[in-house]
Amino acid sequence: MLVELLFSGVTGSVCVASAPVENGNSEADMNTEEETWEQKEEPGGGEGGGGQENLSTEGGAAGREDEEMMEEEEEEMPVPKVAPPPPDAPKKEHVNVVFIGHVGAFLRLLPVRYLTGMVDKRTLEKYEREAKEKNRETWYLSWALDTNQEERDKGKTVEVGRAYFETEKKHFTILDAPGHKSFVPNMIGGASQADLAVLVISARKGEFETGFEKGGQTREHAMLAKTAGVKHLIVLVNKMDDPTVNWSLERYEECKEKLVPFLKKVGFNPKKDIHFMPCSGLTGANLKDPVPECPWYTGLPFIPHLDSLPNFNRSSDGPVRLPIVDKYKDMGTVILGKLESGSISKAQQLVMMPNRHTVEVLSLLSDDVETDDAAPGENLKLRLKGIEEEEILPGFILCSPDNLCHSGRTFDAQIVIIEHKSIICPGYNAVLHIHTCIEEVQITALICLVDKKTGDKSKTRPRFVKQDQVCIARLRAAGIICLETFKDFPQMGRFTLRDEGKTIAIGKVLKLVPEKD
Repeated sequence: MLVELLFSGVTGSVCVASAPVENGNSEADMNTEEETWEQKEEPGGGEGGGGQENLSTEGGAAGREDEEMMEEEEEEMPVPKVAPPPPDAPKKEHVNVVFIGHVGAFLRLLPVRYLTGMVDKRTLEKYEREAKEKNRETWYLSWALDTNQEERDKGKTVEVGRAYFETEKKHFTILDAPGHKSFVPNMIGGASQADLAVLVISARKGEFETGFEKGGQTREHAMLAKTAGVKHLIVLVNKMDDPTVNWSLERYEECKEKLVPFLKKVGFNPKKDIHFMPCSGLTGANLKDPVPECPWYTGLPFIPHLDSLPNFNRSSDGPVRLPIVDKYKDMGTVILGKLESGSISKAQQLVMMPNRHTVEVLSLLSDDVETDDAAPGENLKLRLKGIEEEEILPGFILCSPDNLCHSGRTFDAQIVIIEHKSIICPGYNAVLHIHTCIEEVQITALICLVDKKTGDKSKTRPRFVKQDQVCIARLRAAGIICLETFKDFPQMGRFTLRDEGKTIAIGKVLKLVPEKD
């Protein structure tokens, strides 16, 4: 249990009553410490057909298409927004949900938004019409969040799409992470902002196997979500209505039996951290209402299940820590990110690290709704005074003036080598992903090996490390980065190392090393 070994003591638990069928309670429990999710120290589809165009009607069709596009540009399609709550209304808990999984298995987020009233019928028909005009009939559900032309042309999510919806008890920000292996760095950025993950797998014959076998993204995404700090995993077994499946309990159990041992290996507790449920993203079956075709599933549908989850244990008393995900210029400098710790209010003075700019919060939006203050866990959009957009990079941290985030280049870390064919020696370079920061690093020294079973450290320095070994190493980043030790601030002290398009190691920061004069 490599991830469990590395991040021991921070695996959360979720007490969700459920039937044996959906949650696999027959699995042996892991020897993990009982705790709440967030303790105080831790804050699809196939190719559409491209038919041959009729050359004799090409001009007329193009003209009609241009006219329709002009009409659609003039007529803004209304998308319902979450209305600001009354001043005296209690604030709903904010939960960030990232959708992950192998490309092609995805339940796109439009069905969820449609069922919760966030996308109206006219908008849905607009996406369907546009997709049909481009011979992409089966892709229209993904276009709600795949808004740029590159994503629509390729039929692949590239960036992390964002949307939100509300239930009776909670406010959800949903992050649609790309499923293709070429865009794993973007997926890591989405997972780093999430409280819980929804792993979408395909029940269709052959598709589940493709995603789960070596090289498929089901394995890597699950491991990266755990490394990013996600404690609870909902596994949506999608495409259960496919003719090769037809809501078959046998196929559902087959997928689950293959997946549970792997999820257990990366550190999820099958009894407390994982919840399985069948669904159909295309029709919306078992997303909001129970499915008559699936009498053997006795748990709640997806959206009611999200609403029933226990609250996170968040404290707003800690220092402000807001890792920057993105920034742009719009009547000033605007930044986006998830507030990991502390609280932020309008007109508050904060400091941008590592360049130590003092900034003032001019306006504050939580999921596009203006507010005067924000609590931990909220996805925010802040307009700042005192800094220019070009002076900010993703991975910078917004901090309290009286409690600044640590920054530097050199640190000691405990690392687990997940997958690497050859040995790793001092001088090895890789790409570091820590919170929202991406930076090249070099392993400058190997300090000791760590025994996976006992935790004992070797007395001599190893000359190299290889796959499945655990070591303590000294790393040096190419530039100054913001980070904290895992002990003090887990969300900013866990990281991933990638090389040649693969995740080669995961780790946690043990000590920050001062720079020599």
